Amino acid sequence: MNLQIIRPDEELYKDEIKLIQLPGINGSFEILNNHAPLISYLKKGIIKVIDKNNKTYTFDIKGGVIEVLNNNVIVLVD
Repeated sequence: MNLQIIRPDEELYKDEIKLIQLPGINGSFEILNNHAPLISYLKKGIIKVIDKNNKTYTFDIKGGVIEVLNNNVIVLVD
């Protein structure tokens, strides 16, 4: 699936990934390939990304929103 992580002033990440783990307002959750459509708020915490080559990236966020649709994930963060 394709992922974009965007802050108001820059794009933090854009690539194909296997998994993303996020700090949801009701607890941590993960998105995998072929996930159902979703829109959710995010709280302060760490986003963990595993890319197509199994390399792990982390991003510290203050909050945000995620949208998942048709294997495209867009995360807008503070």
